[in-house]
Amino acid sequence: MNNVTKSIALVVLAGYLVSAPAYLSAQRETHRVRNIVLVHGAWADGSGWKGVYDILNKDGYKVSIVQEPETSFKDDVNATKRILALQDGPSILVAHSYGGAVITEAGTEPSVAGLVYVAAHMPDAGEDEADDGKRFPSDLSKSSAIKRAADGFTYLDPAQFHEYFAADLPVQQAAFMADSQVLNFADNFKAVITTPAWRSKPSWMIVATKDRTINPDLERWYAVRANSHTTEIAGASHSVYASRPKEVAAVIEDAATHAQ
Repeated sequence: MNNVTKSIALVVLAGYLVSAPAYLSAQRETHRVRNIVLVHGAWADGSGWKGVYDILNKDGYKVSIVQEPETSFKDDVNATKRILALQDGPSILVAHSYGGAVITEAGTEPSVAGLVYVAAHMPDAGEDEADDGKRFPSDLSKSSAIKRAADGFTYLDPAQFHEYFAADLPVQQAAFMADSQVLNFADNFKAVITTPAWRSKPSWMIVATKDRTINPDLERWYAVRANSHTTEIAGASHSVYASRPKEVAAVIEDAATHAQ
């Protein structure tokens, strides 16, 4: 190879090295899932996702938040499917807590590309989250914090909400969440899963290591069983979706990039 040929080769190689990262970045951008659907858990509403919503929205995602009525498991599944049907393409379906059971049932919709469980339940076919919770009992389950209204709806004692549900949030923020909580029909926790979406879709699990509502060991057990991509957030309470939005958003974006 003469000097002229060597020079040309070096120029071509340099050009490739400069353009390759941009090309690969563009490829990832093209293939990432852009629709994100967020599902809240029991005794909560969609407002807790505000921090995660803001980050994802800023990063170019189309984010929708399901407001489940919590009147029945079927109603919550249908509310989730209703929002999924409004999306303009594949979606990443994300849930917190009880919402994990909801997306396990609703996530079989063809438009769902991946599932993200945020300190959430992840039952299998024929299981319900109440029984699964007995595998690794939580501090909440041993407490007196769960109350029941006369018509069968459950709620968390506002005086104990901060301690068991949102210990790493400011007292005033936890108080707002406690006072605005959506009561959840007790039978919802015993709803049996028919076809679990995580059996056919890739899944991600966020373990909140200081979770007192769902035992972190149960979250780990779910993740191992489902072969989920797992992220542990040290020191996070059950309200990790509200207290650690950057870390939660990062996992959701990872799912959006690698789900298909």
